[in-house]
Amino acid sequence: MAQERISGAVGAAVTPLRDDGERLDLDAFEPLLELYGASGLDGLLVLGTTGEGMLLEDGERRRVAELAASGLEALRLIVHCGAQTTAQTCALAAHAAEAGADAVAVIGPPYFPFTARELVAHFVAAAAACAPLPFYIYEYAERSGYAVPVAVVEDVGGRAPNLMGMKVSDVPWSRVEPYLGTGLDIFIGAESLICEGLEHGAAGAVSGVAAAFPEEVLALVRDPTPDRVALLRSLRRALSEHPFQPSVKVALRSRGVRVRPDVRAPLLPLPPEAADRLRGELERLLGAEVFAGRARA
Repeated sequence: MAQERISGAVGAAVTPLRDDGERLDLDAFEPLLELYGASGLDGLLVLGTTGEGMLLEDGERRRVAELAASGLEALRLIVHCGAQTTAQTCALAAHAAEAGADAVAVIGPPYFPFTARELVAHFVAAAAACAPLPFYIYEYAERSGYAVPVAVVEDVGGRAPNLMGMKVSDVPWSRVEPYLGTGLDIFIGAESLICEGLEHGAAGAVSGVAAAFPEEVLALVRDPTPDRVALLRSLRRALSEHPFQPSVKVALRSRGVRVRPDVRAPLLPLPPEAADRLRGELERLLGAEVFAGRARA
């Protein structure tokens, strides 16, 4: 098990689905992982928000973790194991460690307004389940329904020796900055804040845009320039005009990657006219040559 620190550009992978989103599309994993592996990314997060992880059955999540662990060579693999209950989260985290992941990430369970004591107990149990693998708290208040207090993070760090860092997907910057004071490795989730995060000592970025355009995110993390910042913001805006998960799958398919538009209900695929508009906007931003392989999709 790798215990080295992860840094740099990490892509938040999609999960290939078929049959109206009811089944994993096992045939699509190899070409998708090849794209990520060839892109130069430093790592890959599977089963996160972009990967529809919270909508998948536990058996499906285990299978995705296994496929990613066996299909990636150069990239470090982070498996998101957040779930509704502590027992479910711990079981997924233990499996990710056994499957060969390099790290585990866990978002706070949604719906209930948990106390600090409850959150600490939850995260400490999840970290112990995958120890000594590096453990990351996934902070995304817009999805979990609450922000994980800095005091909770610090308490978890005192009880879980393998707490390595956090993925923080909050905006604006004022909601991200306090976590940088924990001394943990912080990964920025919002593309609009990547440069500011790197300037303030963030370890890197975990980007949903990188699910479809890993090269652009890698270029920004390696060498932030105003033009790259503007491009990434435009790509995020285009992919977010409609629900993000199906938009990313349309973008991948437009690039020639054999990923179907299917998503897990209650998510829905993009209507044809919306998919056409998205493809047109992406071609305008990146140039038609990026999509030259789409006829093979």
